[in-house]
Amino acid sequence: MTARTLLPALGLLAAWTLACAAPARGASPRIGSKKFTESVILGEIVTHLSRHAGDRPVHRKEVGGTRVLWNALLSGEIDAYPEYTGTITQELLSGEKLTTGGQIPPALGRMGLRMSRSLGFNNTYAIGMKEETARRLGIRTISDLRSHPALRLFLTNEFMDRKDGWPSLRERYRLPHPTVRGLDHDLAYRALEADQIQATDLYSTDAEILQHKLRVLQDDLKHFPAYHAVLLYRADLERRAPASVRAMTSLEGRITEDDMIRMNAQAKVERIPEEAVAVRFLAEKMGVQSKAEVETAWGRFLRHTQEHLLLVAISLGAAVLAALPLGILAAKQPAAGQAILAAVGIVQTIPSLALLVFMIPVLGIGGPPAVVALFLYSLLPIVRNTYTGLTDNPVEVRESSEALGLPPA
Repeated sequence: MTARTLLPALGLLAAWTLACAAPARGASPRIGSKKFTESVILGEIVTHLSRHAGDRPVHRKEVGGTRVLWNALLSGEIDAYPEYTGTITQELLSGEKLTTGGQIPPALGRMGLRMSRSLGFNNTYAIGMKEETARRLGIRTISDLRSHPALRLFLTNEFMDRKDGWPSLRERYRLPHPTVRGLDHDLAYRALEADQIQATDLYSTDAEILQHKLRVLQDDLKHFPAYHAVLLYRADLERRAPASVRAMTSLEGRITEDDMIRMNAQAKVERIPEEAVAVRFLAEKMGVQSKAEVETAWGRFLRHTQEHLLLVAISLGAAVLAALPLGILAAKQPAAGQAILAAVGIVQTIPSLALLVFMIPVLGIGGPPAVVALFLYSLLPIVRNTYTGLTDNPVEVRESSEALGLPPA
């Protein structure tokens, strides 16, 4: 296939991929969720509420982390996603120096965004113990730990290093425990179950609270910041999809911590699909009847395979068209070759996550940034191999070529 015929084919592939990867901008509304179970469940609940209101929502599941979702919301790639007040004040709007939750809506309003009231639960850090151990020792609050200095506390490494983690918790509550060690989150739960430790840190809506029958100790001195679950959405969604906004905000105050723990446990422990968990909650708690369209494992495999093949075909085809001339130029012009090889080498060292974070505000989410990233990472091996193939030919091969009358490479 020549370059003249390859370019139109690549263009058609690109158009097909982008159409599959991202719904049209006119679709209403586009719901995002982060790459963890609780966020996906909340995204599914919001999506089904919007559909029940008569709109045609699209749920973009597990788009990425906090910063990726935030940038997508600001750029208009998504219309809404679930977030936490602590994350908003401590990370997203940290430069605003917000001290109260009431300051968040005006700050968001200046960016063209809106925030719902709390969905009803607070997913913050907490200290947990086995219910049986806590009941036997009479421990209900974190302050009660002062009376039991011999208890073995193992905390996650992240919690040990956080400003609002162990150092400040120990100082605030004057906890006397002399030796507190760091431990992996999953290992800490197993150690609790085996009575090898007596307390650890956790998130207040973790599925493991129900699974391991843990008691969440009351933060009686209000040490941990509030991480109330809320919905962030674009202000113009009130005009484009008012029924969806009313449906989404009807979720305010409807999800308790026990509800969220139970839903997380259904998804993580019982392996029930997040969409089915969301549909069950809506039917039981809000009287909303909806249908879960659960994708089979085989269907998911085929869909992802198609997406990957298309992305690779587009990015690799474009990389070949760009990198082959660059490799030839690098071999023909040593001065230019140094710059070309250095440039494609530097691109190769950029972490993929950092590259995507920079591209999403410009290209949005979905297919386009993935194609560009794959294209950039494909340049180095093609340029390098082309350059090496042209410059490292053995002398005997060159002499034979000249003897046969072949033109110089």
